Amino acid sequence: MIKKILVSQPKPTSEKSPYFEIANKEHVEFTFHPFIKVEGLTAREFRQQKIQILDHSAIVFTSRHSVDFFFTLCKEMRVVLPEDMKYFGLSEAIALYIQKYVQYRKRKVFFGSTGRWPELVTVMAKHKTENYLVPLSDVHNDDVARMLDEKKLKHTECVMYRTVTNDYPKDKDFDFDMIVLFTPAGVKSLLENFPDFKQGDKRLACFGDVTRAAIEEAGLRCDLFAPTPQARSMTAAIEIYLGENK
Repeated sequence: MIKKILVSQPKPTSEKSPYFEIANKEHVEFTFHPFIKVEGLTAREFRQQKIQILDHSAIVFTSRHSVDFFFTLCKEMRVVLPEDMKYFGLSEAIALYIQKYVQYRKRKVFFGSTGRWPELVTVMAKHKTENYLVPLSDVHNDDVARMLDEKKLKHTECVMYRTVTNDYPKDKDFDFDMIVLFTPAGVKSLLENFPDFKQGDKRLACFGDVTRAAIEEAGLRCDLFAPTPQARSMTAAIEIYLGENK
């Protein structure tokens, strides 16, 4: 019987989170601990890429992390951004977040309509003369570069932040009946935190095909997978699973 579930994400800030509803309905206890965390590169590490921020006329942000780390790095390197610098956000939420650092009235900010790269690239293509800088994580593929190349846009990708293991507190018990994982990095972190991890009766739940593949490549068993036609979210999948395994 499943009573204690570890979710490898930050604890929800809203009391209306589905996790809390499931806890009350199914009488289970959720513990939240991200197995990974994101940290920015130092100015010294960034300079090793030999990229000059001011050689570019537009910056493309893919997440709030990228916004925070970009402006933090600029401050550390004493880079003064020109008034005519343009900013592009993958979504409207990211574009709005840029206001934390720049004033909209003095800057030009653009964003995609759906939060997906193809739509943002369409917007960027309307500004063909720009030289784009795209801050990324150390874990990324060439999809973005390929899309920009197809539109013949001048661009440079750079690494500004990285994903690292977030240690599980040594003073806390690790006696969970189910562990919920969301990324391959989370799977890697689980095994780094617990090198002698034995799955046994513990259920592993995961979100996404690449996470499931990472679990299986590690020689572990995926007991619960999302999304599916019946459960589009991880919480929906957990609720169904608990209902069927009482």
